[in-house]
Amino acid sequence: MGMTSLTRGAGVLLPVASLPSKYGIGTFGKAAYEFVDLLADLHQKYWQVLPLGPTSFGDSPYQSFSAFAGNPYYIDLEDLVKDGLLKTKEIEAYQWGDDEEDVSYGILFENRFRVLHKAFERFDKADESFCGFCKEQKGWLDGYSFYMALKTFSGNAEWTAWEPDIRDRKSKALEEYRERLADEILFWQFCQYEFELQWSRLRSYANSRGIRIIGDIPLYVSMDSADVWEHRELFQVDRSGKATLVAGCPPDAFSDDGQKWGNPLYDWDKMEQENFSWWRKRIEANAKLYDVIRFDHFIGVVRYYSVPAKDANARNGHWRKGPGRKLTDAIAESLGESRMIVEDLGVVVPGVKRLVQRTGWPGMKILLFAFDGNAEHEFLPHNYPNSNTVVYGGTHDNEPLMGYFNEKCEYELAFLYKYLNINSKEEIVDAMIRLAYASIADVAIFQMQDLLKLGNEARINLPSTIGTNWRWRLGSRQLSDKRREWIRTLAMVYRR
Repeated sequence: MGMTSLTRGAGVLLPVASLPSKYGIGTFGKAAYEFVDLLADLHQKYWQVLPLGPTSFGDSPYQSFSAFAGNPYYIDLEDLVKDGLLKTKEIEAYQWGDDEEDVSYGILFENRFRVLHKAFERFDKADESFCGFCKEQKGWLDGYSFYMALKTFSGNAEWTAWEPDIRDRKSKALEEYRERLADEILFWQFCQYEFELQWSRLRSYANSRGIRIIGDIPLYVSMDSADVWEHRELFQVDRSGKATLVAGCPPDAFSDDGQKWGNPLYDWDKMEQENFSWWRKRIEANAKLYDVIRFDHFIGVVRYYSVPAKDANARNGHWRKGPGRKLTDAIAESLGESRMIVEDLGVVVPGVKRLVQRTGWPGMKILLFAFDGNAEHEFLPHNYPNSNTVVYGGTHDNEPLMGYFNEKCEYELAFLYKYLNINSKEEIVDAMIRLAYASIADVAIFQMQDLLKLGNEARINLPSTIGTNWRWRLGSRQLSDKRREWIRTLAMVYRR
């Protein structure tokens, strides 16, 4: 395998948003550094985060205003105080929500940008490194910052609802608005500059402590994004942004209607004509952010599910052929030093396994789903064909292990008890962690919720629902010394 496989190790999945903080949401501040220290203390080698892009309605990190930008919510305000751009009392003058275990996105949306605007007012716009950053990132930064300024100007409406001349990017309108919104455009560039500054500091610190960061990129981009507004010729939409077909996935064991995600589909032929240059840039940008990239919904590269936009659900969708190897070759050429993990779960699509093997990138195995009583299940560690794989307890889309197995009756757990050599529900989580660590899989990852043995109250996302997702936070919960010692020992015993 050589260059594509990952160093044997263990890691923890914890979204940045879930870190403790006084100001409503996790950031790149002190708590993030403390979390890196915790990982190092536990002999972990990986920290997996969810996509870091700016979130929109529904708060999902998988629906972002840009495939390139970072979420301004993660800029640590206390760091801005240190830089002389804010005063602590200015931050404290605002409401940030009163539950340390919950992110209140509504409040953040109301107040975070007000505070960041204050910092921007004091910021030296002629700062050399800021100007350098803007020049260097111009390719996506100009379009994104302009998009956000226009969005703010139009009361946060999606671009498809803007005045036709600016919606359709008429050159006279572009010129007029660019002049009119110059200061606001600069504000959004400032946010990206601070994001990049703080994130690269944090990542360097993690790397210095032997921790690699696993990032996550969604296959699709959001309709309400700078990418589609700026490059609609690369998507299956008309001039005004109307799509007749959108992304989704077919009915399955989890939902009878399938899922209609609503993202615009790529025009793969057009992308191929341009030698996948948009994708190459996207991967290069992500390779600068992360040591390892997890490619979400990899199946869509081989075959994608196309749903009529007018339908309420995904029942009448159709499979279409994706770009396959042509895209993965372009990605491989753009990765630089970074590595790749592919999320190859879900519908069995012929050709996915072949393509994954051809790339040499590790796929995923989920222990949560391995115990249906079938000893041949591909997620059971004795069936892993080789070590080039990443084993998860569960992912952000699943219930925490404790919650999931608590709801099962003893009869359903009979096979699991035999396999793990245990005889009660209390023992399941630890036995699972041991199983993953002991397996041949190069990397074993558990959600922070599982290390803490939390139940379904700590679930981060329930697919196809809206309003209660992406909100869970760690609060002031800590791992006990005894538990730390146990995890540390496991990591050493199994050469993690």
